[in-house]
Amino acid sequence: MSSQDRRALEALAEEIHRCRLCPRLVEWREAQAANPPRRFRGQDYWARPVSGFGDPEARVALVGLAPAAHGANRTGRMFTGDRSGDWLYAALHRAGFANQPHSEWRDDGLELRDAYVTATVRCAPPANKPTPEERDNCLPYLQRELELLSKVQVLVALGSFGWDGFLRSARAIGIEVPRPRPKFGHGAEAQIGPWHLLGCYHPSQQNTFTGRLTVEMTDAVFERARALLA
Repeated sequence: MSSQDRRALEALAEEIHRCRLCPRLVEWREAQAANPPRRFRGQDYWARPVSGFGDPEARVALVGLAPAAHGANRTGRMFTGDRSGDWLYAALHRAGFANQPHSEWRDDGLELRDAYVTATVRCAPPANKPTPEERDNCLPYLQRELELLSKVQVLVALGSFGWDGFLRSARAIGIEVPRPRPKFGHGAEAQIGPWHLLGCYHPSQQNTFTGRLTVEMTDAVFERARALLA
């Protein structure tokens, strides 16, 4: 990444942090910070939109749904401070993409190597369900990240919302999306312009507690990502 693109990525993060385009999401994210669960009382919530996180030179990018109300909305970093993040960063560590297996706070020493984590929507939505309008308000941020992360070769979509958000963003920046449109599934693959797209079930508690997503299934996706880079 050129120094100019690196500065542009940093400026984009600051722009994301200031965003107030979606009144419902602004109200929700701030309300969660004002009245947190007992276990988080007294903590200084981020309560702003969350920018992407990781290696600007990454060849692998991950796209999820949105920050969790008491995860990234609290800690200020994608997939940090909740069970989904515990699952994801442990997997990234096993695959050699992270320097440590845990992710607790935005300044906890976690570093990603050759990987970058982002999301389709940047504010915590009620019931984890952004509206189509809220999604569309946020997509330009993902589009600009894709343009700036010029070394990315493999895109891992965490869940169908991340898959859909990536395809919409790719099309918006002029990349041809095949027809029929590639369908999401765990282990699904598609070539979208310069990116090899991989599907992975989202590491939500609903998926990991029920066994719909296992450690072995998650590891297989990142092993495939490594193989594609090779």
